Amino acid sequence: MDNRIITHSFQNNSDLYIQIKWIILARVVFAIVLIFSSLFFSTNDNLSILVQPFLSLYNMASVVLILSIFYIFWLNRKKGLLALAYLQTIVDTSLVTGIIFVTGSFESVFTFLYLLVIIYASMLLLQKGSFVLATFSSLQYGLLIELEYYRIIPPFLGQYPISLTIDQNQIIYRIIITISACFAVAILSSILSLQLKSARQDLKITQEHLKRVEKLAAMDELISGIAHEIKNPLASLSGSIQLLKEDTQSGSYQDKLMQIILRETERLKQITNDIRLFAKPSIINASLVDMTQAIGDVVTLFLNTPEWKTRIQITTKLERDLFVTIDPVHLKQILWNLVKNAAESIENKGKITIGLNSPRNKRIYLTIRDNGVGIDPVKANHIFDPFYTTKPEGTGLGLSIIHRIIDTYEGMIDFESIPGKGTIFTLIFKNATPSTAPHQNFSQTTKS
Repeated sequence: MDNRIITHSFQNNSDLYIQIKWIILARVVFAIVLIFSSLFFSTNDNLSILVQPFLSLYNMASVVLILSIFYIFWLNRKKGLLALAYLQTIVDTSLVTGIIFVTGSFESVFTFLYLLVIIYASMLLLQKGSFVLATFSSLQYGLLIELEYYRIIPPFLGQYPISLTIDQNQIIYRIIITISACFAVAILSSILSLQLKSARQDLKITQEHLKRVEKLAAMDELISGIAHEIKNPLASLSGSIQLLKEDTQSGSYQDKLMQIILRETERLKQITNDIRLFAKPSIINASLVDMTQAIGDVVTLFLNTPEWKTRIQITTKLERDLFVTIDPVHLKQILWNLVKNAAESIENKGKITIGLNSPRNKRIYLTIRDNGVGIDPVKANHIFDPFYTTKPEGTGLGLSIIHRIIDTYEGMIDFESIPGKGTIFTLIFKNATPSTAPHQNFSQTTKS
Protein backbone atom coordinates (compact mmCIF):
# COMPACT_ATOMS: atom_id res chain seq x y z
CA MET A 1 0.00 0.00 0.00
CA ASP A 2 1.42 3.39 -0.89
CA ASN A 3 1.78 6.11 1.72
CA ARG A 4 -0.63 8.59 0.25
CA ILE A 5 -3.82 9.83 1.87
CA ILE A 6 -5.48 6.47 1.79
CA THR A 7 -5.52 5.88 5.53
CA HIS A 8 -8.51 5.69 7.81
CA SER A 9 -7.26 8.44 10.08
CA PHE A 10 -7.62 10.81 7.13
CA GLN A 11 -10.25 8.98 5.16
CA ASN A 12 -12.95 11.34 4.02
CA ASN A 13 -15.79 10.87 6.51
CA SER A 14 -18.37 11.81 3.90
CA ASP A 15 -17.12 9.00 1.61
CA LEU A 16 -17.24 6.45 4.44
CA TYR A 17 -20.70 7.72 5.42
CA ILE A 18 -22.02 7.22 1.89
CA GLN A 19 -20.48 3.75 1.59
CA ILE A 20 -21.93 2.59 4.91
CA LYS A 21 -25.34 4.00 3.98
CA TRP A 22 -25.42 2.03 0.72
CA ILE A 23 -24.31 -1.16 2.46
CA ILE A 24 -27.05 -0.78 5.08
CA LEU A 25 -29.54 -0.33 2.24
CA ALA A 26 -28.20 -3.44 0.49
CA ARG A 27 -28.49 -5.38 3.75
CA VAL A 28 -32.14 -4.34 4.12
CA VAL A 29 -32.84 -5.41 0.54
CA PHE A 30 -31.15 -8.77 1.23
CA ALA A 31 -33.30 -9.30 4.34
CA ILE A 32 -36.47 -8.54 2.41
CA VAL A 33 -35.43 -10.86 -0.45
CA LEU A 34 -34.64 -13.58 2.10
CA ILE A 35 -38.11 -13.27 3.64
CA PHE A 36 -39.98 -13.34 0.33
CA SER A 37 -37.86 -16.13 -1.16
CA SER A 38 -38.47 -18.25 1.94
CA LEU A 39 -42.20 -17.55 1.65
CA PHE A 40 -42.10 -18.49 -2.03
CA PHE A 41 -40.31 -21.81 -1.50
CA SER A 42 -42.44 -22.78 1.49
CA THR A 43 -45.62 -22.04 -0.48
CA ASN A 44 -44.30 -23.86 -3.53
CA ASP A 45 -43.60 -26.97 -1.47
CA ASN A 46 -46.97 -26.74 0.33
CA LEU A 47 -45.21 -26.23 3.66
CA SER A 48 -46.23 -24.10 6.59
CA ILE A 49 -44.34 -20.82 6.82
CA LEU A 50 -43.63 -21.71 10.46
CA VAL A 51 -41.63 -24.88 9.79
CA GLN A 52 -37.86 -25.06 9.93
CA PRO A 53 -35.63 -23.84 8.38
CA PHE A 54 -37.97 -21.12 7.10
CA LEU A 55 -38.85 -19.90 10.58
CA SER A 56 -35.17 -19.46 11.44
CA LEU A 57 -34.58 -17.59 8.19
CA TYR A 58 -37.46 -15.22 9.01
CA ASN A 59 -35.96 -14.64 12.44
CA MET A 60 -32.55 -13.90 10.97
CA ALA A 61 -34.03 -11.54 8.41
CA SER A 62 -35.82 -9.76 11.27
CA VAL A 63 -32.54 -9.49 13.18
CA VAL A 64 -30.91 -7.97 10.09
CA LEU A 65 -33.69 -5.39 9.81
CA ILE A 66 -33.49 -4.50 13.51
CA LEU A 67 -29.70 -4.18 13.32
CA SER A 68 -30.06 -2.01 10.22
CA ILE A 69 -32.25 0.42 12.19
CA PHE A 70 -29.58 0.51 14.90
CA TYR A 71 -26.87 1.10 12.29
CA ILE A 72 -28.87 3.96 10.77
CA PHE A 73 -29.16 5.71 14.14
CA TRP A 74 -25.42 5.29 14.68
CA LEU A 75 -24.67 6.46 11.14
CA ASN A 76 -26.71 9.64 11.56
CA ARG A 77 -24.56 10.61 14.55
CA LYS A 78 -21.61 10.74 12.10
CA LYS A 79 -19.23 9.67 14.85
CA GLY A 80 -17.23 6.46 15.13
CA LEU A 81 -17.92 5.50 11.52
CA LEU A 82 -14.85 3.26 11.33
CA ALA A 83 -15.99 1.34 14.43
CA LEU A 84 -19.47 1.05 12.89
CA ALA A 85 -17.97 -0.37 9.69
CA TYR A 86 -16.03 -3.03 11.63
CA LEU A 87 -18.98 -3.88 13.86
CA GLN A 88 -21.53 -4.45 11.12
CA THR A 89 -19.20 -6.48 8.90
CA ILE A 90 -18.17 -8.78 11.78
CA VAL A 91 -21.82 -9.20 12.83
CA ASP A 92 -22.64 -10.04 9.21
CA THR A 93 -20.19 -12.95 9.24
CA SER A 94 -21.98 -14.33 12.30
CA LEU A 95 -25.34 -13.98 10.53
CA VAL A 96 -23.95 -15.76 7.48
CA THR A 97 -22.72 -18.57 9.73
CA GLY A 98 -26.24 -18.80 11.19
CA ILE A 99 -27.79 -18.96 7.71
CA ILE A 100 -25.36 -21.69 6.70
CA PHE A 101 -26.13 -23.66 9.88
CA VAL A 102 -29.92 -23.63 9.42
CA THR A 103 -29.68 -24.48 5.71
CA GLY A 104 -27.61 -27.61 6.02
CA SER A 105 -24.12 -26.54 7.18
CA PHE A 106 -21.83 -28.69 5.01
CA GLU A 107 -24.48 -28.97 2.29
CA SER A 108 -25.56 -25.31 2.44
CA VAL A 109 -25.43 -23.30 -0.78
CA PHE A 110 -25.01 -20.02 1.12
CA THR A 111 -21.28 -20.28 1.80
CA PHE A 112 -20.69 -17.70 -0.94
CA LEU A 113 -22.18 -15.05 1.38
CA TYR A 114 -18.88 -14.98 3.27
CA LEU A 115 -17.23 -13.78 0.08
CA LEU A 116 -19.76 -10.98 -0.36
CA VAL A 117 -19.09 -9.75 3.18
CA ILE A 118 -15.34 -9.81 2.54
CA ILE A 119 -15.74 -7.86 -0.71
CA TYR A 120 -17.72 -5.01 0.79
CA ALA A 121 -15.47 -5.05 3.88
CA SER A 122 -12.54 -4.33 1.57
CA MET A 123 -14.46 -1.34 0.18
CA LEU A 124 -14.98 0.07 3.66
CA LEU A 125 -11.86 -1.08 5.49
CA LEU A 126 -9.30 -1.73 2.74
CA GLN A 127 -6.69 -4.47 3.10
CA LYS A 128 -6.64 -4.73 6.89
CA GLY A 129 -10.40 -4.98 7.14
CA SER A 130 -10.73 -7.57 4.39
CA PHE A 131 -8.15 -9.83 6.07
CA VAL A 132 -9.86 -9.43 9.45
CA LEU A 133 -13.17 -10.49 7.89
CA ALA A 134 -11.55 -13.36 5.98
CA THR A 135 -10.11 -14.61 9.28
CA PHE A 136 -13.44 -14.34 11.09
CA SER A 137 -15.27 -16.10 8.25
CA SER A 138 -12.73 -18.93 8.06
CA LEU A 139 -12.73 -19.52 11.81
CA GLN A 140 -16.53 -19.55 12.03
CA TYR A 141 -17.01 -21.89 9.08
CA GLY A 142 -14.27 -24.26 10.14
CA LEU A 143 -15.53 -24.29 13.74
CA LEU A 144 -19.13 -24.91 12.64
CA ILE A 145 -18.23 -27.92 10.50
CA GLU A 146 -15.87 -29.37 13.12
CA LEU A 147 -18.43 -29.04 15.92
CA GLU A 148 -20.99 -30.85 13.82
CA TYR A 149 -18.49 -33.51 12.75
CA TYR A 150 -17.57 -34.32 16.34
CA ARG A 151 -21.29 -34.20 17.33
CA ILE A 152 -20.78 -31.36 19.81
CA ILE A 153 -23.72 -29.63 18.17
CA PRO A 154 -26.46 -31.63 16.42
CA PRO A 155 -27.51 -30.93 12.81
CA PHE A 156 -30.16 -28.23 12.77
CA LEU A 157 -32.75 -30.18 10.81
CA GLY A 158 -32.19 -33.47 12.57
CA GLN A 159 -30.32 -35.16 9.72
CA TYR A 160 -27.66 -37.74 10.27
CA PRO A 161 -24.39 -36.33 11.63
CA ILE A 162 -22.00 -35.50 8.82
CA SER A 163 -19.40 -37.81 10.42
CA LEU A 164 -21.64 -40.73 9.39
CA THR A 165 -22.42 -39.62 5.85
CA ILE A 166 -19.36 -37.75 4.61
CA ASP A 167 -15.74 -38.80 4.46
CA GLN A 168 -13.37 -36.88 6.74
CA ASN A 169 -11.00 -36.06 3.88
CA GLN A 170 -13.86 -34.52 1.95
CA ILE A 171 -14.73 -32.32 4.95
CA ILE A 172 -11.13 -31.18 5.36
CA TYR A 173 -10.95 -30.49 1.63
CA ARG A 174 -14.14 -28.36 1.78
CA ILE A 175 -12.85 -26.37 4.77
CA ILE A 176 -9.49 -25.73 3.08
CA ILE A 177 -11.19 -24.65 -0.15
CA THR A 178 -13.53 -22.28 1.71
CA ILE A 179 -10.69 -20.74 3.73
CA SER A 180 -8.54 -20.37 0.60
CA ALA A 181 -11.43 -18.72 -1.23
CA CYS A 182 -11.98 -16.27 1.64
CA PHE A 183 -8.36 -15.14 1.71
CA ALA A 184 -8.03 -15.11 -2.09
CA VAL A 185 -11.07 -12.84 -2.33
CA ALA A 186 -9.67 -10.70 0.52
CA ILE A 187 -6.40 -10.20 -1.36
CA LEU A 188 -7.97 -9.48 -4.73
CA SER A 189 -10.78 -7.26 -3.44
CA SER A 190 -8.42 -5.24 -1.23
CA ILE A 191 -6.08 -4.65 -4.19
CA LEU A 192 -8.99 -3.57 -6.39
CA SER A 193 -10.45 -1.36 -3.64
CA LEU A 194 -7.11 0.29 -3.06
CA GLN A 195 -6.65 0.91 -6.77
CA LEU A 196 -10.16 2.32 -7.00
CA LYS A 197 -9.58 4.65 -4.08
CA SER A 198 -6.22 5.70 -5.54
CA ALA A 199 -7.85 6.42 -8.91
CA ARG A 200 -10.67 8.37 -7.26
CA GLN A 201 -8.18 10.35 -5.20
CA ASP A 202 -6.05 11.14 -8.26
CA LEU A 203 -9.16 12.26 -10.12
CA LYS A 204 -10.19 14.48 -7.21
CA ILE A 205 -6.72 16.03 -7.01
CA THR A 206 -6.68 16.64 -10.76
CA GLN A 207 -10.13 18.26 -10.76
CA GLU A 208 -9.37 20.49 -7.79
CA HIS A 209 -5.99 21.45 -9.20
CA LEU A 210 -7.45 22.40 -12.59
CA LYS A 211 -10.12 24.52 -10.91
CA ARG A 212 -7.47 26.45 -9.02
CA VAL A 213 -5.30 26.83 -12.12
CA GLU A 214 -8.23 28.32 -14.05
CA LYS A 215 -9.00 30.63 -11.16
CA LEU A 216 -5.40 31.82 -10.83
CA ALA A 217 -4.83 32.14 -14.58
CA ALA A 218 -7.25 35.07 -14.73
CA MET A 219 -5.06 36.95 -12.24
CA ASP A 220 -1.67 36.28 -13.84
CA GLU A 221 -1.46 39.20 -16.24
CA LEU A 222 -2.85 41.71 -13.74
CA ILE A 223 -0.52 40.60 -10.93
CA SER A 224 2.51 40.48 -13.19
CA GLY A 225 1.81 44.01 -14.41
CA ILE A 226 1.42 45.32 -10.87
CA ALA A 227 4.72 43.75 -9.81
CA HIS A 228 6.51 45.28 -12.80
CA GLU A 229 5.10 48.75 -12.12
CA ILE A 230 6.04 48.62 -8.43
CA LYS A 231 9.58 47.36 -8.96
CA ASN A 232 11.09 50.46 -10.60
CA PRO A 233 9.69 53.07 -8.13
CA LEU A 234 10.84 50.86 -5.25
CA ALA A 235 14.37 50.75 -6.61
CA SER A 236 14.43 54.56 -6.97
CA LEU A 237 12.98 55.02 -3.47
CA SER A 238 15.51 52.67 -1.90
CA GLY A 239 18.43 54.34 -3.68
CA SER A 240 17.29 57.82 -2.66
CA ILE A 241 16.90 56.84 1.00
CA GLN A 242 20.38 55.30 0.97
CA LEU A 243 21.84 58.59 -0.29
CA LEU A 244 19.96 60.62 2.31
CA LYS A 245 21.07 58.25 5.05
CA GLU A 246 24.73 58.95 4.26
CA ASP A 247 24.22 62.62 5.25
CA THR A 248 22.32 61.77 8.43
CA GLN A 249 23.98 61.44 11.81
CA SER A 250 24.03 57.85 13.01
CA GLY A 251 21.59 57.19 15.83
CA SER A 252 19.59 60.34 15.26
CA TYR A 253 15.82 60.45 15.03
CA GLN A 254 16.02 60.93 11.25
CA ASP A 255 18.44 57.99 10.95
CA LYS A 256 16.00 55.69 12.79
CA LEU A 257 13.15 56.77 10.53
CA MET A 258 15.25 56.07 7.44
CA GLN A 259 16.16 52.62 8.75
CA ILE A 260 12.45 51.86 9.15
CA ILE A 261 11.81 53.08 5.60
CA LEU A 262 14.67 50.95 4.23
CA ARG A 263 13.45 47.88 6.13
CA GLU A 264 9.92 48.28 4.85
CA THR A 265 11.26 48.96 1.34
CA GLU A 266 13.12 45.66 1.44
CA ARG A 267 9.93 43.97 2.60
CA LEU A 268 8.07 45.46 -0.35
CA LYS A 269 10.84 44.24 -2.66
CA GLN A 270 10.45 40.72 -1.28
CA ILE A 271 6.68 40.88 -1.77
CA THR A 272 7.25 42.10 -5.34
CA ASN A 273 9.65 39.22 -5.99
CA ASP A 274 7.09 36.80 -4.58
CA ILE A 275 4.42 38.25 -6.86
CA ARG A 276 6.70 37.88 -9.88
CA LEU A 277 7.51 34.31 -8.86
CA PHE A 278 3.80 33.59 -8.50
CA ALA A 279 3.01 35.16 -11.87
CA LYS A 280 5.70 33.39 -13.85
CA PRO A 281 8.17 30.99 -12.21
CA SER A 282 11.30 30.49 -14.28
CA ILE A 283 12.32 26.93 -15.15
CA ILE A 284 15.65 27.72 -16.86
CA ASN A 285 17.58 26.24 -13.90
CA ALA A 286 15.61 22.98 -13.83
CA SER A 287 17.73 19.86 -13.43
CA LEU A 288 17.41 16.27 -12.29
CA VAL A 289 16.99 16.36 -8.49
CA ASP A 290 17.18 13.45 -6.04
CA MET A 291 14.02 13.83 -3.97
CA THR A 292 15.30 11.85 -0.98
CA GLN A 293 18.41 13.98 -0.71
CA ALA A 294 16.45 17.24 -1.08
CA ILE A 295 13.99 16.19 1.62
CA GLY A 296 16.86 15.16 3.90
CA ASP A 297 18.55 18.56 3.46
CA VAL A 298 15.37 20.45 4.34
CA VAL A 299 14.65 18.23 7.35
CA THR A 300 18.19 18.72 8.68
CA LEU A 301 17.98 22.48 8.23
CA PHE A 302 14.55 22.60 9.82
CA LEU A 303 15.53 20.58 12.90
CA ASN A 304 18.54 22.82 13.44
CA THR A 305 16.27 25.85 13.68
CA PRO A 306 15.96 26.81 17.39
CA GLU A 307 12.27 27.64 17.02
CA TRP A 308 11.37 24.07 16.04
CA LYS A 309 14.13 21.72 17.18
CA THR A 310 12.85 21.23 20.73
CA ARG A 311 9.21 20.45 19.98
CA ILE A 312 8.85 18.94 16.51
CA GLN A 313 9.58 15.32 15.62
CA ILE A 314 9.88 14.48 11.94
CA THR A 315 9.42 10.93 10.68
CA THR A 316 10.28 10.08 7.07
CA LYS A 317 9.33 7.07 5.00
CA LEU A 318 11.08 7.63 1.69
CA GLU A 319 11.49 5.47 -1.36
CA ARG A 320 15.03 6.08 -2.57
CA ASP A 321 16.34 6.82 -6.07
CA LEU A 322 13.38 8.93 -7.15
CA PHE A 323 14.15 11.96 -9.27
CA VAL A 324 12.18 14.93 -10.59
CA THR A 325 13.14 17.62 -13.08
CA ILE A 326 12.88 20.89 -11.17
CA ASP A 327 14.89 23.91 -10.09
CA PRO A 328 16.50 22.77 -6.78
CA VAL A 329 15.78 26.19 -5.26
CA HIS A 330 12.10 25.84 -6.14
CA LEU A 331 11.92 22.34 -4.65
CA LYS A 332 13.53 23.42 -1.39
CA GLN A 333 11.22 26.42 -1.23
CA ILE A 334 8.21 24.10 -1.61
CA LEU A 335 9.46 21.66 1.04
CA TRP A 336 10.48 24.35 3.50
CA ASN A 337 7.18 26.22 3.31
CA LEU A 338 5.06 23.09 3.69
CA VAL A 339 7.09 21.74 6.61
CA LYS A 340 7.09 25.18 8.26
CA ASN A 341 3.32 25.50 7.81
CA ALA A 342 2.88 22.02 9.32
CA ALA A 343 5.00 22.97 12.34
CA GLU A 344 3.12 26.24 12.84
CA SER A 345 -0.17 24.33 12.98
CA ILE A 346 1.09 22.22 15.90
CA GLU A 347 0.53 23.50 19.40
CA ASN A 348 3.27 22.56 21.86
CA LYS A 349 4.98 19.31 20.82
CA GLY A 350 3.95 17.36 17.75
CA LYS A 351 4.89 15.18 14.83
CA ILE A 352 5.34 15.66 11.10
CA THR A 353 5.45 12.64 8.78
CA ILE A 354 6.94 12.91 5.30
CA GLY A 355 6.31 10.12 2.79
CA LEU A 356 7.71 9.62 -0.70
CA ASN A 357 6.90 6.84 -3.12
CA SER A 358 6.17 6.04 -6.74
CA PRO A 359 3.56 3.30 -7.20
CA ARG A 360 4.43 1.27 -10.29
CA ASN A 361 7.01 3.94 -11.24
CA LYS A 362 4.38 6.19 -12.79
CA ARG A 363 4.25 9.39 -10.77
CA ILE A 364 5.98 10.48 -7.60
CA TYR A 365 3.80 11.12 -4.56
CA LEU A 366 5.10 13.30 -1.73
CA THR A 367 2.99 13.58 1.41
CA ILE A 368 3.55 15.93 4.35
CA ARG A 369 1.33 15.16 7.30
CA ASP A 370 1.01 16.82 10.70
CA ASN A 371 -1.03 16.25 13.84
CA GLY A 372 -1.78 19.94 14.31
CA VAL A 373 -5.01 21.86 14.70
CA GLY A 374 -6.15 21.26 11.13
CA ILE A 375 -7.76 23.74 8.75
CA ASP A 376 -11.21 25.18 9.26
CA PRO A 377 -13.53 24.00 6.43
CA VAL A 378 -14.50 27.61 5.61
CA LYS A 379 -10.86 28.67 5.27
CA ALA A 380 -9.90 25.49 3.41
CA ASN A 381 -11.53 26.76 0.19
CA HIS A 382 -9.22 29.79 0.09
CA ILE A 383 -5.80 28.62 1.26
CA PHE A 384 -4.37 28.69 -2.29
CA ASP A 385 -5.85 32.12 -3.08
CA PRO A 386 -3.24 34.90 -3.49
CA PHE A 387 -3.05 37.32 -0.56
CA TYR A 388 -5.33 35.17 1.61
CA THR A 389 -3.76 34.64 5.01
CA THR A 390 -4.73 34.01 8.61
CA LYS A 391 -1.31 35.03 9.95
CA PRO A 392 -0.84 38.56 11.32
CA GLU A 393 2.39 39.13 9.39
CA GLY A 394 1.78 36.86 6.40
CA THR A 395 1.45 38.03 2.81
CA GLY A 396 -0.85 35.19 1.77
CA LEU A 397 1.43 34.23 -1.12
CA GLY A 398 3.21 31.16 0.31
CA LEU A 399 0.79 28.42 -0.79
CA SER A 400 -0.15 30.35 -3.94
CA ILE A 401 3.50 30.37 -5.02
CA ILE A 402 3.88 26.68 -4.17
CA HIS A 403 0.80 25.89 -6.26
CA ARG A 404 2.11 27.91 -9.20
CA ILE A 405 5.61 26.39 -9.05
CA ILE A 406 4.26 22.84 -8.93
CA ASP A 407 1.88 23.56 -11.81
CA THR A 408 4.77 25.02 -13.84
CA TYR A 409 6.53 21.66 -13.62
CA GLU A 410 3.31 19.82 -14.59
CA GLY A 411 2.70 18.62 -11.06
CA MET A 412 -0.31 18.87 -8.77
CA ILE A 413 -1.00 19.62 -5.12
CA ASP A 414 -3.96 18.90 -2.88
CA PHE A 415 -4.70 18.51 0.81
CA GLU A 416 -7.10 16.96 3.29
CA SER A 417 -7.64 18.22 6.80
CA ILE A 418 -9.67 17.23 9.84
CA PRO A 419 -9.98 20.04 12.40
CA GLY A 420 -8.38 18.97 15.64
CA LYS A 421 -6.57 16.01 14.08
CA GLY A 422 -4.23 17.45 11.47
CA THR A 423 -3.60 18.05 7.81
CA ILE A 424 -1.94 16.14 5.01
CA PHE A 425 -0.66 17.74 1.81
CA THR A 426 -0.15 15.54 -1.23
CA LEU A 427 2.16 16.63 -4.05
CA ILE A 428 2.33 14.75 -7.35
CA PHE A 429 5.36 15.14 -9.65
CA LYS A 430 6.29 13.71 -13.01
CA ASN A 431 8.69 10.83 -12.47
CA ALA A 432 12.05 11.57 -14.08
CA THR A 433 13.80 8.62 -12.44
CA PRO A 434 16.21 6.80 -14.76
CA SER A 435 14.80 3.37 -15.54
CA THR A 436 17.99 1.71 -14.34
CA ALA A 437 17.77 3.18 -10.85
CA PRO A 438 17.04 0.47 -8.24
CA HIS A 439 14.28 1.60 -5.84
CA GLN A 440 14.72 1.13 -2.11
CA ASN A 441 12.67 2.11 0.90
CA PHE A 442 14.15 4.22 3.67
CA SER A 443 12.46 5.08 6.96
CA GLN A 444 13.77 7.39 9.64
CA THR A 445 12.53 9.25 12.70
CA THR A 446 14.39 12.45 13.43
CA LYS A 447 14.19 14.53 16.55
CA SER A 448 16.75 17.02 17.68
